[in-house]
Amino acid sequence: MVSCAVMDIEDYETPKRNINRRNINHSLVLKSIEKGENEVKLSDLENSNIPGVGSIYLKTWGCSHNHSDAEYMAGQLASYGYTITEDKETADLWLLNSCTVKTPSEDGFKNFIREAKSRNKFVVVAGCVPQADRSNKEIQGISVVGVQQIDRVVEVVEETLKGNSVRLFKTKKLDGKKIGGARLDLPKIRKNPLIEIIAINTGCLNNCTYCKTKLARGDLGSYQPKEIVARAVEAFADGVVELWLTSEDLGAYGHDIGVALPELLWKLIDIIPDGCMMRLGMTNPPYILEHLKEMSEILNNPKVYSFLHIPVQAGSDRVLDDMKREYTAYDFYYIVDYLKQRIPEINIATDIICGFPTETDEDFAETLKLCDKYKFSSLFINQFYPRPGTVAAKMKRLPTHEVKKRSKQLTELFNSYKPYSHKIGESTKVLVTEIAHDKLHYVGHNKYYEQVLLPMREDIMGKQIQVRISGAGKHHMDGILSSQFSETINTSGGNPHRISHQDSVSHKRRIYYYFILFVLFVFVLLLQFGYVN
Repeated sequence: MVSCAVMDIEDYETPKRNINRRNINHSLVLKSIEKGENEVKLSDLENSNIPGVGSIYLKTWGCSHNHSDAEYMAGQLASYGYTITEDKETADLWLLNSCTVKTPSEDGFKNFIREAKSRNKFVVVAGCVPQADRSNKEIQGISVVGVQQIDRVVEVVEETLKGNSVRLFKTKKLDGKKIGGARLDLPKIRKNPLIEIIAINTGCLNNCTYCKTKLARGDLGSYQPKEIVARAVEAFADGVVELWLTSEDLGAYGHDIGVALPELLWKLIDIIPDGCMMRLGMTNPPYILEHLKEMSEILNNPKVYSFLHIPVQAGSDRVLDDMKREYTAYDFYYIVDYLKQRIPEINIATDIICGFPTETDEDFAETLKLCDKYKFSSLFINQFYPRPGTVAAKMKRLPTHEVKKRSKQLTELFNSYKPYSHKIGESTKVLVTEIAHDKLHYVGHNKYYEQVLLPMREDIMGKQIQVRISGAGKHHMDGILSSQFSETINTSGGNPHRISHQDSVSHKRRIYYYFILFVLFVFVLLLQFGYVN
């Protein structure tokens, strides 16, 4: 990291203002920390930086909420004049937006901090890691944008580029009560211009013993429905075709402001244009139980994906109680059975923690039983990691080999079935929104938010189209455009060999062209050697 005097600004409040060059306030009060021979004059630092000029490398870990925060930060910085770049080598400053859910993601974040320092880069950190643990040694002397302070990222970047350390952690409140966070109408640069991610609330109502995110995001704070609807209307006007609702617990939305989740969802359905879809985020079992009938009607709506992420974490009531999950295994069974009775093809995703400290072999057998019954197409299998500062971190851990063994058992169960093989030959409508990781296909999702890989054609991106399922793998299906492609069905699970009618005609023309060239070439040779008069 750049060597200079370190100034510390801890939650200094500046007057409210819009983010643009003309009215940005640079009059923050600074407290100098002596750094010996590295000390420089504040006037020199101020004169060495031109506001809004420079490039910023933005790296984000974690959930869709974190990615939404990153899009807002990028939008504000770009509006102020900064260039957002994917080239970390040439960037003037690295903005690292962290996740604290799992140890590996936090380790990756810390490695990036060390790399930035070794490259002598300016650094600003954001997200749940610094918010959950302000004393973390890796972030000492580094500027921090707290999870509810992302609307002040321009200030933090400006001061950091002057050589100052700025740390903003405060929780936003209205009349002494926590609110959702930064305004939803801030400038934004979407990673995918076709997808709008809206965090409808932050924090949650629970205190799970293994979860460190609670220490970062805190108690529940919901946005008002009118703010969320206004943001969605603006996004669709910008050309977005898919709306994602996200939060730490979608089902808890509105408990703090006297609004029920279905009330918000019906308002959003009313403004979704034809040809567009809405995807609901993660909800814990206790809160969807309150609205099961209405939620089943919403998930059946043609403008809403019949998909829901409901993390169960364990199939044993004893383990769930030790986790303080506030529901029973029966509650989860009831929810899934209820939804499947009314939406038979509904796609339920869930999470499992293998090797929680108090989990016995009998407890884990209950988890295997649950997963075997439903054969989830999306199953997120996690080994238990003790997160510092949580209650579970103080519990006696199971042997590592036992945790790995259980994780392997569950993974083998998950890999033993093919969730999409029965859909080969079906005709279905998909919304195309992404480029696949292999860069060779487009990605569409059907009504159940199941992934369908398609041939790359620019005229289908951002549109709902009818396709036929030609193959099925473990995590996706292959689709062909019935109007353009042969009806070849691949039953092996791999990608079928597909040749369009247009490609076939072009291929024949090329063969004919090369044949004519060959005949002319032979004729010239015959002339040259006198075989033709």
